[in-house]
Formats: sequence, structure tokens, C-alpha cells
Amino acid sequence: MKRLFVAGAALFALAGVAAAADLPPAPQSYYKAPPYMPVYTWTGFYLGINGGGALGSSKWDTAGSFNTSGGLVGGTIGYNYQISHVVLGVEGDMDWASISGTTTNAGCPAGCKTSDSWLSTVRGRAGYAFDRFLPYVTGGAAFGDIRANTAGLTTTTTNVGWTVGAGLEFAIAGNWTAKAEYLYVDLGKFNCGLNCGAATDNVSFKTNLIRAGVNYRF
Repeated sequence: MKRLFVAGAALFALAGVAAAADLPPAPQSYYKAPPYMPVYTWTGFYLGINGGGALGSSKWDTAGSFNTSGGLVGGTIGYNYQISHVVLGVEGDMDWASISGTTTNAGCPAGCKTSDSWLSTVRGRAGYAFDRFLPYVTGGAAFGDIRANTAGLTTTTTNVGWTVGAGLEFAIAGNWTAKAEYLYVDLGKFNCGLNCGAATDNVSFKTNLIRAGVNYRF
């Protein structure tokens, strides 16, 4: 009897093992790894275009100060080098400009006009990268023409001045980036003399640039 009981228990255990073997495997937990997103780097050369508006002022000794305004558009070239989050670079641009202003006050009844037809800057840039976003400050040299016109007489000179500003650049797709920036530009002054109606008449030009641009990085 005892032997029959042991044999029956053994057969029952074997039947349980066989039934368990026939069951489908337990579902496995599924884990999907997050997509790999490489860290964006700003190092390299780039070319681009830019354009925007200008609001500023000009001052004549005889006519006083008056407002100037207009627009500009041109090309950009530059290079960035990234060290950790810090991005250092140099940038230059050359823009066609149509910036001017006129006054007919008592000091210049015939009308005094100051204009600028081209503007260029060569600047250093320093920024702090938040992956694909790069806020930066910038400053350097500015070059442009100052044209003074009154009573049909025009005097033009090319002046070297300075500029300082700030901006934000961000990566949009592939090698393309977009930026928005502000620059204050001071081209100094020049003496247009008798052509401006006085023996010594100094003419100055200052402007605030607000512009946007698109760059292609190599």
C-alpha cells in the first residue's frame, strides 16, 4: 500500500511538470531604448545672409542732430570654436545699405542730408551654448561711408568706427542655423568743410541695427 501511494505521488508530480512545460512562456517586459541624440557642436566655418533695419542719428555742426533710418541686406562669413559650453568665434559681414535722414531747420534751410550706402563689420563673438541654442555678445570694428549733401553739393568719405551688440543663434535643421541680433554702430565723423556750407562742418553717423540671418555651417 505504501508503495502504491509513493508511486501515485510520483506520477502526479510528473504530470504537473509536464503540464507546466506545455504552458506558453510568461510575457517578457518590453523596453525601448530612447533614440540617440548627439550633442550639437558649433565648431566650424559658416556662410550666410543677413538683413534688417536701422534707426540712428547724424549730427552736423551747423544743423544739429536729426534722425536717420533705413534698411540693409548682405552676406556673412565666420568661424566658431567650442570649448565645453563656451563658443568663441570671429564674424565678418558686408551689407548694402539705404540709411538716410534729412533736416531743414534754421541751421540748414537748404536741407542737410546724411546717408550711408554700405556697411561692414568685423567682430569677435563669445557665447554659451545650450545644446542647439547659442546666446552671444559681440563687438569689433565697423566700416562704412558717410555722405553729406546740401544745396546740391555732396561729400563722401569712408570711415572706420566701432560696434557692439548681442544676439541669439539656434540650429534649425541639418547644417542650417538662424539668428537674430542687435548692433550699435558708430562710424565717427568727418569734416565736409565748405561743401557743407561752412569752413569747418563736422558730420557724424551713428545707428542701431536690428537684423536676422540664416547661416550654413560646414
